[in-house]
Order: sequence, then structure tokens, then C-alpha cells
Amino acid sequence: MSTRKAIFWSVFWIALSLLLNAAVFLLYGQQKAVAFFTGYIIEKSLSVDNLFVFLIIFTFFDVSPVHQRRILNFGIVGVIILRGLLIFLGSSLVERFEWILYIFGVILIYSGYKMAFGKEKKVEPDRNLLLNWFKKLIPVKNGYTGEHFFIKENGVWYATPMIIVLIVIETTDIVFAVDSIPAIFGITTDPFIVFSSNLMAVLGLRSLYFVLERVQRAFIYVKYGVGVVLVFIGAKMLIADYFEISTVISLTVVAFILTASVLVSYIKQAVTTRTK
Repeated sequence: MSTRKAIFWSVFWIALSLLLNAAVFLLYGQQKAVAFFTGYIIEKSLSVDNLFVFLIIFTFFDVSPVHQRRILNFGIVGVIILRGLLIFLGSSLVERFEWILYIFGVILIYSGYKMAFGKEKKVEPDRNLLLNWFKKLIPVKNGYTGEHFFIKENGVWYATPMIIVLIVIETTDIVFAVDSIPAIFGITTDPFIVFSSNLMAVLGLRSLYFVLERVQRAFIYVKYGVGVVLVFIGAKMLIADYFEISTVISLTVVAFILTASVLVSYIKQAVTTRTK
């Protein structure tokens, strides 16, 4: 996907998300609309880190740009299905066991700390349990065969590296869901708001990936901002019974942190460019 086309579709999905946000405001009121928007921003921000890992995976497996688009198409469909199941499970757990929000809060604080100060996530396909199990079920070809996930040769079915990359991306997203889903539950426990905000953030991932692929070094401090956001949402969960932070304040804090991280990244990049 060309940079111009990627930017166009990224803007399109963001605009569509804002239209849905406006519909939520008209149908359900300001509080639900603010919760949707806050959840959307958090999920979109976490998706940036997610997409950088996708970029590492594609580089690791030497996937050509032509084939990346097909993998992303199937990958995003899988992400939507998995997120829907996890959100449904999370909503059921929160409804029955409200104390689980405290566990979510601890998870977010730990995840935020690791994101901001921990080591970079490493892609280790050899340690992927699902991938190793899959390889035992069906033989895998050494090279890519066009855009095919499976091919049949001499009456025998083989998997291609395309399906291997897809499996790694899907299982990696499950790990990221451990951060993103508790984060949105820190804003609202309404299943519709949780799922719709996640859905709209995920739908624009493919085009956003091709934008970030070109500007991956421009926003080096965004991950620190996202880490701070996770810590803030986690702390908000833990103190909810003693001090309630409104959704509007949460949105303001999240927007401020993320905007600051983008501005600092831009200034850093501009200074580095000038000194070269």
C-alpha cells in the first residue's frame, strides 16, 4: 500500500470512528460518548506498539511487502474475533466478580512499567507453543509460494511460511490483549462501549501499519507515554472505591500524556535531523 493510500484509509477509519462516537453521544449521552472516545484513544495507542511488533515479525520472517497486506487482512479478522471473545469473557467476570477489576489494575500498572522501562519485546517463534503444535500436525514448506497459506503437492498438503507468520501474529495479539482489554475496563464496563471502541481502533490497523512502517523512528517516545497511560488507568482502578476519577478527567489525562509523548518525539527527531 502506498503511503498516500495508507494515510487516506487511516483518516477514513478515524473519521468513521468519530461518526460512531457522535452516534453514541446522540443515542446514549455524553458519559457513554466520552467513555467510547477514551477507550478508542487508549486502544489506538496500544495498537501502535502492537504494529511495531508486527513489523518486527515481518522482518524476522522476511515477508515481502506484497504479502504483508494479505497477512494483515486475515490477522485483523482474527484479532476482532479474539477480542470479542475476550471482552465477552471479561464482561461476564466483572459482572459476577467485581473484585477482578483490582487484578486488572495491577496487570495494567505492571504492563505500563514494563512498556516504559522494560526491555523491548522479542519475537521468539521457536518458543510459541501453538506454532510448535501446528508444525507437528502438518509439514511446512521452506519457502513462500505466492500468497498461499497451504499448497498441495503430490497429494500431500503443506503449510507455507505465510500461515506460520499469521499464527505468530494472532498469538502475539493475545498477549497484547492482556494490556488493552483491562485498560478499557478501567474506563467503562459497558460491553457495547468496550467492544465498539476496540473494534473501531482495530479496523484501521492495516492502513495504519503501512503509515507507521514509513515513520517508525519519528515517534520514539510514544511507547513511554502509553506506558504511563496504563499505569494511570491501573491506579484509577485500584483507588476507585476511595476516590473516583471521572471519565472526562481520564480522557483529559490520557490525551495530554499521549500528545506530550508525540511532541517530545517530534522535537527529538527535528533536533537529531538538524545536527546531522
